[in-house]
Amino acid sequence: MLPTHRAFHVWRRNLESWKRFWVSFLVANLGEPVFFLLAMGYGLGRFVTDIDGVPYAVFLAPGIIASAAMNSATFETTFGSFTRMTEQHTYVAILATPCSVADIVAGDVLWAATKAVLATCLILAVTALFGLLPSPLALGLVPVGFFVGLMFGGIGMVVTARSPSYDFFSYYFTFVSMMFAFAGVFFPLDGLPAWARAVAWLLPLTHAVRLCRALTNGVFVPGLA
Repeated sequence: MLPTHRAFHVWRRNLESWKRFWVSFLVANLGEPVFFLLAMGYGLGRFVTDIDGVPYAVFLAPGIIASAAMNSATFETTFGSFTRMTEQHTYVAILATPCSVADIVAGDVLWAATKAVLATCLILAVTALFGLLPSPLALGLVPVGFFVGLMFGGIGMVVTARSPSYDFFSYYFTFVSMMFAFAGVFFPLDGLPAWARAVAWLLPLTHAVRLCRALTNGVFVPGLA
């Protein structure tokens, strides 16, 4: 069964619910990225030479933005969707309407992508204030954030569909932590051994970071698409 236009009603339901907690969303999505920018970009960055011709903070910013989009979408379709499915029984209530299971899944993934865009815009604004966006092509990170949200929102829904409890998410978030560490967010992958670069190439976040960094630095080439 394929989703229909009713998926947008599920998206709207999530939006209306989120409006009551948008302040906590701002705090959660600004706190950690800003911490990494200050601690790593400016703290550690004082002891790191320029990478690819740019200061370390400028190198770091696109990876932080990509990972913020990943985290926002991932938490929405893991803990958020699982809570709606098992604790609040929201899905059962929605199924009493003309919406199907496919509509619910599509609506939740679309909402996860929307939250990824919001997170991207927030961090984009902060990095612009810090002067870490050397190219106007950085505005392209907004649609990229949407597609990153779709990707990780979809992966999160797959994990949630197989999860018997909240504890099950520990397995997936261990994988997410590995992606965050080895997807090129903090250092270029060129210096890694060939086998490590091959592993990094299999991580979805790696490609999002490469695309965000190219747009931020104004060196985007069509092949990256």
